[in-house]
Amino acid sequence: PAESATSVGALRAGPPRLSLPSKGRMAEDTLSLLKSCQLGVRKPNPRQYVAEVPSLPGLEVWFQRASDIVRRLQYGDVDVGFLGYDMFHEFAHGNDDLIIVHDALRYGGCHLALGVPSKGDFAEVHSIDDLKSMGWSKDNPLKVVTGYHNTAKQFFEENGMSDQVAFLAADGALEAAPYMGCADIILDLVSTGTTLRENNLKEIVGGRVIESEGIMVASRRALKERPGLLEMVKQILERLEAHLKAEEFFLVTTNIRAESESEIADQMLQNGIGGLQGPTVSPVFSSGLRSQRLYAASVCVRKKNLHDTIKSLRGMGGTGVLVSELTYIFDEEPWRWKELLKKLED
Repeated sequence: PAESATSVGALRAGPPRLSLPSKGRMAEDTLSLLKSCQLGVRKPNPRQYVAEVPSLPGLEVWFQRASDIVRRLQYGDVDVGFLGYDMFHEFAHGNDDLIIVHDALRYGGCHLALGVPSKGDFAEVHSIDDLKSMGWSKDNPLKVVTGYHNTAKQFFEENGMSDQVAFLAADGALEAAPYMGCADIILDLVSTGTTLRENNLKEIVGGRVIESEGIMVASRRALKERPGLLEMVKQILERLEAHLKAEEFFLVTTNIRAESESEIADQMLQNGIGGLQGPTVSPVFSSGLRSQRLYAASVCVRKKNLHDTIKSLRGMGGTGVLVSELTYIFDEEPWRWKELLKKLED
């Protein structure tokens, strides 16, 4: 497509713009994450493609197809975008202006991989080396159907097959192509692998191309030059980091009898219950009076360690153990924010 007028020359006039996926699971998961971070998107009319984030006044939100988000970022039509890494890898190659602000938003997890027939001529193909040894050539190329041509070309070049592959285009139902005779193999997104198996296709060793999940991307130039944008990105990034970190932990509180706060703290630390920066221990009061030798101990615990922690606390005499979900854990300054500032200095 032809570049817009904003792809060169002066920076686009107007407010900062955020682009979000318009359809599908990526759209739903992106909106859900933003809402969980108190960055809910308000769309006055469901048929419109423009919206707002009330907690970030002055920020315009535009809904686009995932592939168009990258293009709009490249052309300068938007400044920040949420999309899958697969789309970024496919459409942003060689563009030094685009920066990945957050590379692990924990939704949209999948991978791009080869899908090889499990029967017929490919029945004994179990690795990329097996595939390469089948005698492909420029006159007899391996026909690969995919919607990821740039990524596919890079993958086969890295595997020494650049002159032995012909790429075919398709908009959907790629899994049917090998058995229709349209292609030899496919290269497409895989989540659980069920669709591949149901269509008599398989993954092979060395055939996994890239891992993908939701990411946040921004224009380097816009971050440097658009008034107010960098501060907005910092707010978004801080809330994302605080919420995603909190999802890894529970807050556990229990009452324990001991001679002092330090006695309990020492026991907890000796049992490996240190939390983020150490346990918090304080006296328990009943009817306004301090309960004799009874203390409340609180600590952040990784969810995977919850039951081991409860067992240890009970072993120390802990009673009335409370477990609470956490919404945010704010650090002094997210490390991804520091990394972003370094990238902008380059």
